[in-house]
This record gives sequence, structure tokens and C-alpha cells, in this order.
Amino acid sequence: MADIGSFSWIDGVVVFAFLALVTIAGRILSGRQEDLGDFFLGGRRLPWWAVSASIIATEISAVTYISLPSIVFREGGDFSYLQIALFGYVISRILVGFLLVPAYYSGELLSPYDLVGKRLGEPARRVTTGLFSLGGVLAQSARVYLTAIVLHVLLAAELEWFEEVTGLPPLWVAVAVIVVVAVFWTWMGGVATVIWTDAMLFLSFVFGALATLWVLGTQLDGGVGGALDAAWSAGKLSLLDLSFDPTEPYTLWAALLGASIGGIGAFGTDQLVAQRLFCCASAGDARRAIIGSSLGVLLTMLVMVVGVGLWAYYQQFPMSGPAADLIAERPDRILPLFVREVMPIGLKGLVVAGALAAAISSLDSILSALSQTTLSVLKPNADLHRDGAALLRWSRGLVVGWGLVMGLASVLMESVAQRYAALLGLALAMAGFTGGALLAGVVLALRGERDGRGFVFSAPLSVLVVYGLVWHGPLPRMAILTVGAVLAGLAMLEPSSRIKRFAFIVMGTALAWGCSLRAVTPQGAVLAWPWYVPIGALVAYCWSFWLRPWDRGTAPERVVADAVPTRSAG
Repeated sequence: MADIGSFSWIDGVVVFAFLALVTIAGRILSGRQEDLGDFFLGGRRLPWWAVSASIIATEISAVTYISLPSIVFREGGDFSYLQIALFGYVISRILVGFLLVPAYYSGELLSPYDLVGKRLGEPARRVTTGLFSLGGVLAQSARVYLTAIVLHVLLAAELEWFEEVTGLPPLWVAVAVIVVVAVFWTWMGGVATVIWTDAMLFLSFVFGALATLWVLGTQLDGGVGGALDAAWSAGKLSLLDLSFDPTEPYTLWAALLGASIGGIGAFGTDQLVAQRLFCCASAGDARRAIIGSSLGVLLTMLVMVVGVGLWAYYQQFPMSGPAADLIAERPDRILPLFVREVMPIGLKGLVVAGALAAAISSLDSILSALSQTTLSVLKPNADLHRDGAALLRWSRGLVVGWGLVMGLASVLMESVAQRYAALLGLALAMAGFTGGALLAGVVLALRGERDGRGFVFSAPLSVLVVYGLVWHGPLPRMAILTVGAVLAGLAMLEPSSRIKRFAFIVMGTALAWGCSLRAVTPQGAVLAWPWYVPIGALVAYCWSFWLRPWDRGTAPERVVADAVPTRSAG
């Protein structure tokens, strides 16, 4: 095996030049940010194809770019993950385009949670915003953590030298690099910069994957075609899994039912992606953007073919020693290891730039979304035009604050990652804890529900149920009982229907506690992540009706933040 080894100064120049180019181009294309309409909506003038590319870049992230090849590479790995992207996520994009987008363009809204607040009341908007913040921090910190692991493998010598000089652990340094760049890009030009840089980062994913595949083809006997033939014989190109096992994430039924419902949440009610839909000139452009992003499945297929190439390469050149130990400990390291040991100088820098781009494209997106939703809660009645400059300063300050939170969460994610065999599953699972409640809130708002007081309690109950299905043991059960007791106590503060609410909150807490008593199977397997959102949405939706007060004569407070006027909904 070739051992080119360390990261050369030429590779460093490639990475630095790439990031500098994207920064400059993003700043120029984003234009001047004069108010929140520019900062959070890009002035509603962004082309749909750029928004679509940004959605793909956010969806792919470092998790897909780095971890997905390891899913194919590992023992028993195949193409079954493609069922999720090819079936579930394409269906969900179409549903979002035709069901949710028209509603989002029917009023002056900045996020799905503004719609919830307008229909269900200000407390419901605060709950959905809080749950989005929690789910966003969990999901994106997992992605940053994965990229930090990649950088640690690729830049081991450099980061260890830096640790000797400063005393800072390599993981901390890698996380800091990713967070600082993402904060700077978001702070610089808001969502317009995020979308334009994401569109360029999308191209870096493609070039990085193609470069890796080209190098694999030059190293393999028979090239990539021979690798695909060998993979077919070994069953690695198998796509459909008809198993009904709820603990297996990549089955046809998990894709058609679990991932399609979960995808509506991911693409339509999670502000991470939904924010982009509000940046188009019209509902028609937004629909084209979300449905057009289905082409991202081609990039997913390309990355999986890279996984086939890695499998074939290490069949011909088996690894040993420290490299084998690294992969045995965490198979997600296989692509970074190949890049470090085999990729030629220059191309190595290109792949590292792609990995950084994948992480930053997700992180700058969540920073912009968190800033916007937090501001809508802190300043719900602010005048967008009168207070535009002050609100813009608030927004940029929130970007920095959330960046610090994200960095800390990324470092702490190391302890959670031990529960997941693949970091792809970790990242996809994290958002699922709160995704069901967010989806239920938007559905309730769309169906004309006018009282969100039941949803305020049912949303956190649904998170507890999903948490109980996945985490087991004394500590999770104690956490469930503690949160349930707090909810019950809050329900008793309101005179109307307090006994009814208390009873149903106790029932919901008991359900979550019962779920945490044992795993789905005697062997300890837990519920697969595609089912998190459907189950959470069902619990939040049903319990919201049971937790409504009997006396509904007084309408709840409904306040929606001012937003820029919408364009044509055509």
C-alpha cells in the first residue's frame, strides 16, 4: 500500500485557498445586509436552483460524505441505506412541496413556528422553537463531532504537535476550526451567504467524491468496474430489505413509512431546511427548490460507490497494525484513513476541503436558523423596519452565542457516540427525538386547530416517549419521571381542567417510563431511528386533544412576529 502519510503544505494551501475563495464569493453574491429581511430571507430574491443546491449540501453533510462509505465498506454492508434516500426522502419532498409550501407563502412568516404561533398561540411557538433548538443542537453537533474525528485522522501529526504546544486536545482544536469558519460565514451575510456558500460547497462534495473514486480506480485491479462486479458477487449491491424488524433502520418499510413521514419533518417543519424555502421569490420557486433537491440522491449513490471502492481496495491490500486497530474501533474512519495513506498530494487537500465543507454547510445553516427562531421568541413584537439595525445586531450576536453552544455540544457528543455502531445513525437519530413534536405542531396549525394549550404539554411528552424507547436504565427513567413531574406541576397552575390535564400527563409519563424499562428485543436492540418521528408525531398529536382544557371559551394568546411582506404565492 502506498504510504504518502502526512498532510503536506501543498494540501494546506489547497484547503486554505478553497475556503478563502468560497468566503469571498459568498460575500459578493450575498450582497449588503440592511435588515432582517436580508439577513434571514435573503430579501426573498434567491434563485430556486441555488436554494435547491443548498438543501442538498445541508442534507448530505459530513455524516453522509464520510460515514456512508463505511456503511457499505463494513462486514455485511450493502446499498440498503439507499432505500431511505430513494424512496422515503423523495416522497417527503414532494409532499412538502405541495402541502406545506403553499401554507408558508400564504402569510407573513419567517419559519414554520411562526405559523404555529399564529394558529395555536404564542406558548405553542415557544415550545416548537425550544424543541427545534434542542434537536438542532443534538443533530448538528453530531455532524461536527464526526468531522472533527475525520480531521484528527487526516491531520494527526499536526494536531498532536498543536496539543504539545498549547495543551488543547486535538478534538477541541478540530471542533473550534469548524465552528469559527461557520460562525464567520453566517455572521458575515446571513442566510444569503449560507445559501450561496452551500451551493459552492455542494460542488466540492462532488469533486471530492469523484477524485477519491478516480484514485481508487487507478489502484484497483480491474478498476472501479471490477470493484462493482466483485461487490455484486458479494451481495454488497443489494438494495431492497423486506424485513419487518423495527430495530433495523434500512428496510423498505422503514423507508416508505418511517422515513417518508420523518422526511416531511426534516424538509418541511425543521427550520434547518425550511428556512431556505422562505427565501424564494414565490411558492412555485420554493416548490421547485425542494422537489429539485431530490437529485441529491445521485450524490448519495456516488458516495456509496466510493464505499464499494474502499471495500475492494482493502480486499486487495488488507490493512494491519495501527490502521486495522483504528478501523476496528470505529469503521467510520475508513475514508479518512484511505485519504491519508493513499491519496496523492493536492487531491488529499481537495478531499479534506470537501469534508470541511460538508460540516460547515450544515453548521452555518443551523446557526442561521437558531438565530432567527430565537430572535422571534425574544423579540416577538419588534418592528422590523423601525428596529432593523438593532435587530440585525441581535441576530449576529445570537449567531456567535449559538456557535459557542454548538462547539461545547460537539465535544460532549463523544460520550453519546459510543451507543451507535455508525455515526450516520447517530446524526440521523438525534433530530428524531424532537422532530415528531415539530411535525405534529405544524399539522395541528394547518388543520385549523385554534387552541394550542394541549400541544404545549403534549409536545414534551412525545419527546419523553421517544427517549424512553431508545434509552434504558435507571438514569433515563429518573429523567423521565423528573420532566413528567415538572409538566404535571405546570398543568396544575392553570385553573381550567387541571385534574384532567394532570391525569393525562401522568398517563403519558407512565407510557414513556414503561418504554424505558426494556429494549425492543431481548438482545437489547432499540427502535431504529426512522420510526422516531412518526411515533413522536402520533403521541404529540393525540395527546394534544386529550390535554386541551374543557373550558375553551377564552382563546389563547396569538402573536406572530413581523416579517417582510411576502411575494406572489404563485
